[in-house]
Formats: sequence, structure tokens, C-alpha cells
Amino acid sequence: MMPIQSKMRNLLHSLSGQILIVMTFGVALAQFISSSIWLKQLEADAKQNVKEVSQPMAFRVASTISYFSSLPKSYRHIVIDQLQDMGGTRFFVTVNKEEILINDLPNSPLKNIVIEEFRHTLSKQLGITDPKIAFSSPDDLHVISNNIKLTDLPERWGHHSLLVKPLAPPILVIQIEINEDEWLYLATLMPDPYFLEGASPISAERLFSLAASIITVLILSLLVIRRVTRPLATLAKAAEQFGQGDWRPMQEIGSTEVRNTAHAFNDMQIRLQRYLNDRERLFASISHDLKTPITRLRLRAEMLEEDNVRDAMIRDLEDLDMLVKGALQSVKETDIHENRVEVNIQNMLLDMQSSAALAHKIIRIHGELKTPYIGKPFAIKRCLGNLIDNALYYGTSATVYLDDNEERLCIRIQDEGPGIPKDKLDKVFQPYTRLTSDHSGHPSGMGLGLSIARNIARAHGGEVTLRNLDNAKGLEAVIKLPRH
Repeated sequence: MMPIQSKMRNLLHSLSGQILIVMTFGVALAQFISSSIWLKQLEADAKQNVKEVSQPMAFRVASTISYFSSLPKSYRHIVIDQLQDMGGTRFFVTVNKEEILINDLPNSPLKNIVIEEFRHTLSKQLGITDPKIAFSSPDDLHVISNNIKLTDLPERWGHHSLLVKPLAPPILVIQIEINEDEWLYLATLMPDPYFLEGASPISAERLFSLAASIITVLILSLLVIRRVTRPLATLAKAAEQFGQGDWRPMQEIGSTEVRNTAHAFNDMQIRLQRYLNDRERLFASISHDLKTPITRLRLRAEMLEEDNVRDAMIRDLEDLDMLVKGALQSVKETDIHENRVEVNIQNMLLDMQSSAALAHKIIRIHGELKTPYIGKPFAIKRCLGNLIDNALYYGTSATVYLDDNEERLCIRIQDEGPGIPKDKLDKVFQPYTRLTSDHSGHPSGMGLGLSIARNIARAHGGEVTLRNLDNAKGLEAVIKLPRH
């Protein structure tokens, strides 16, 4: 199986993967922006609501403080006792001899809004500039004195107005020094007693909802993307098959653009195939038509009396005949009409090794073919044969290395010959290019072997390159064939 890294790399390089990544970031960014706006609005609404609730609450507290401050000192405790006997009111009120130390809750924006609103109202209504305002937990709320907690008092004194069991909302405590030895103590719950709870508005349920919406959009996007890009993959595959000599018309189905593209591609295939067929027929016709006049010219040349002229004309006619045969051979051996099947290249190399041994030539083979290669067997045999014949001719021996993986098959053929000058490494692939004049006994003496080998490799989607070996004498021919 293809490694995970290779699959991820292919996904990132594919059009579907890139569109999917853009869609993922786009949806996530849109959700992030909308959630941020929603949270900002939620925060602004919460602050506004707390401010609107705090204003009338602060006025009631100011009225209560004004009422108790106006009572004669001897009546204050009587009123408080009556309130306690009645089970308390909205406010828990006491007059203490000292300031009660309150374990204030941590600061927060909403808490600060309440405190500022109370300070402003008390200052405006009563001229009180330094009220002691704090929020306390009900379990830790001290009343009457610093040694008494709310939970220690009888229930009728303040439990009903300040405690909401089993929950524990924060209690607002306001202390005003009305005399040198008297502090008016008020404790109450806010109309929304849970406004200071720090629960995040982005709950697990909301996160799940966001994730579900993103996944749903991505799944739908993936289906659409696959539908849009599948014809492109089919077109790429058809183009590759056509480049390898396997002509098959594409189905003209799908959207209007896809049908038009498929129709144009099919027309292009027909025109190119017609051109290739015409070229093959042209070369065959030229070769056939030139044989007769060349033969007549040879007969007439042999009838010449002057030896020098006769020999020169015969050499020219032999060169012309070789060029015609070479052109026909190049076309025939490149345009091999055969189906692509599984080819066991390793067995093919072993057969060549056995044949070379009969001629006292050495072919060494290193590496193994993992799986058969899908290609045209006679064409591949011709490609390998031409390169190995060159190696044996120039270097007396050939060493073949097989490097096979899931993406491509690489075959390196090394010889021990003199090599090729760097400026001619690519030129030798041109037809009829020969570096030496003496090619007697060479099976590809017309200078077509490398050209045919490269054309066959390219017809399979691969390539043939040459390089001189480093720190060694010899040449290396590299064949790279894709596995797809």
C-alpha cells in the first residue's frame, strides 16, 4: 500500500485536495468570525443588562440607607428586629458596631459594572463617596460580627432572601458608616443572581454543533469537488494513455464544459492518430518507392568503366540505401502496435544475460523487480536491447541495476567504455548521430539505437538519459518508467 506521507503529498498536490483545504479554512474562518461577533454581542448585551438591572437596585439600596439613617438611633434595632421576626425582606439589614470583613470575590467586568453603578448612585443620591461594596460567597458571608456567618443565623433571619439552595449565587454586601461606632450593613441578591457565573458561552454542545456544521459543509463540498474534478482526472489519464500509444475515445458526458472538453480532446486524438498513421504510411511508401530507383542506379553504376567513379557512386548509393532503411526502421521500431500487458523485465534481462554469455559477453544484474511492469513487451525489449548492446559494444561488459518502487521503475545500465563528451550527451539521441566512423559489427551502426530507445521510453511516459560515471571509466544509461 502507498505510504501515508505519499498519500498526503498527493492529496495536497491534487486540485481536489487544494480546494478541500481552502474550503476547510474558509468554513473554519467564517465560523470563527461569526462566533467572535456573537460572543462580542453577547458580552455587550450582558453588560447592558447588568447595568440596567443595577440602576433600580442601587436606588432601592439608597432609599433603604436613607430610611435607616433618618431613624432615631433607639428605633433602628426595633425596626431590624421586626424585619427579622417577619422573615426578612428583599434586603438583609443590620446595624453593626464594626465593619465586617468580607472575602470579596475575584474582579470581573460585570462585577465592576455593578459596583460602579452603586457608587455613582450613592454618591449622587446621598453624597456617600466611600461605601464598602463587595460580593461574597453565601457559605463565607459574615454578618453582625466578624465571628458570625450567615449560615449560623436562624433561617427566618435571612436564609429565605439570601440563600438559593442547592445553588450558591453571590451576595452583594454594602456597608455604610452612619456613626462613629455604627455601620449599616445591607446584603442582597441581584435580580439575576447567577450573572457572575464564569461558564463559557462556548459550551461543549456549541463546539459540537460548530464541528458538525463544518463537517457537513466539507462532506457536501467534497462530493461537489469530486464531481467537478473527476472529469479532469479522466482527461489526464486519457491524455497519458494516448501519449503511450493507447488511443481510446473519452465519454462525452457531464456538464456542458466537460462535454465540450471531451469532444475537443477526442477530435485532437483523431487528428493526431491520423497524422501518425499518415506518417507511417509515408515512410513506408518512400522506402518502398526508393528501393527500385536505387537498385537501377546500382546496376547502372556497376556498368561504368571508370573504377573510381563506379566505386564512388556505389558508396553513395549504399549510404542512401542505409538512410532509407534507417528511416523505416526508426518508424517501425518506435511505433510498435501492441497492447500494454504485464512485462517481467527481470526475466527479460536474464534472457539477454544468457544470450550474451554465448557470445562471451558479461551482463551483471543487481536488484529485483517487485511487480511486473505494465507496458509493451517488444518495445521495452528493443529499448533495453539497444542500450545493453551499446554497453557491450563499447565496454565489453554491462552492469544492470534495478531500482523498483511504487511510483517508478528505474533501470541503470553501466559500461566500462570511454564515455561520451559532456557536450554530446544529449546530441547522441538525435537520429543518425555517430561518434566514431568505424561501426563494423555494431547492431545499431546507423546511429538510431539511442533515438529509438528514448522514443520507446517516452511513449511509456518515461525517459532515457546518459551520464559519465564519476571517478570511474564508463557511461551510465538511466531508464525511468512511471508505474501508473
